Amino acid sequence: MPSAIKLQKKKNKGDGSERDDVIDTSHVPVLRRSMSSYTLTFKITQRTLSNCSRRVLCPATFQQKCGASLQSGARAYSVVPTPRDNEEKEMVHRILRVDHAGEFGANRIYAGQMAVLGRSKIGPLIQEMWDQEKKHLAKFNEILSENRVRPTALLPFWNIAGFVLGASTALLGKEGAMACTVAVEESISEHYNSQIRVLMEKDPERYTELLQVIKEFRDDEMEHHDTGLEHDAESVPGFWLLKNVIQLGCKAAISISERV
Repeated sequence: MPSAIKLQKKKNKGDGSERDDVIDTSHVPVLRRSMSSYTLTFKITQRTLSNCSRRVLCPATFQQKCGASLQSGARAYSVVPTPRDNEEKEMVHRILRVDHAGEFGANRIYAGQMAVLGRSKIGPLIQEMWDQEKKHLAKFNEILSENRVRPTALLPFWNIAGFVLGASTALLGKEGAMACTVAVEESISEHYNSQIRVLMEKDPERYTELLQVIKEFRDDEMEHHDTGLEHDAESVPGFWLLKNVIQLGCKAAISISERV
């Protein structure tokens, strides 16, 4: 081990005599060892950071990888899958076409009712149900557009027929309007249920989104049906006759709208 103190002979400038200077060298080895440690630590840290930089993704790379993963797992459609063949295409188009026609007709019926009873006490309730039907129609308009489905050619006829039906039954009073609501909404609900059965038998996983839409709208229609019963629909004179006549017309409209 080197000595801590080193004596060094030096001459005085004045008289030429010699003197001993003391030099403390104890810190030198320590300093060298410290510098060596710092150098080693720096190299290790630099190597570690270099290795880490190879493993850590930069934000741009991370976004690219995540984006590609999300895109690969995402569906290419919103509600209706791309038909596999002409048979499936015809089935799906029939469903969408008739559902759109039904919601269009329901909107026109409520429009006719509001034209007669809009300022009465029952007006806000009819408006509330109409607002839900507007959302249904908007959704089917969107789905038809996305899937390039042709709406029924009879829309101009349903436009007039629906309004006349709504206005004429509303002229019978609140009970007449509610009787019409019960008849129409029951027919639409039954039709939605039949579509749900068909899609469930075909492939429930493939038609998950479409089934969700139909079930949601079916529940809304049943709610309207129950609302009509709660507001004295059955008290209108000739309720059962009126109901059967309206439902017969609804069934005919459904059958025609699927094909035309």
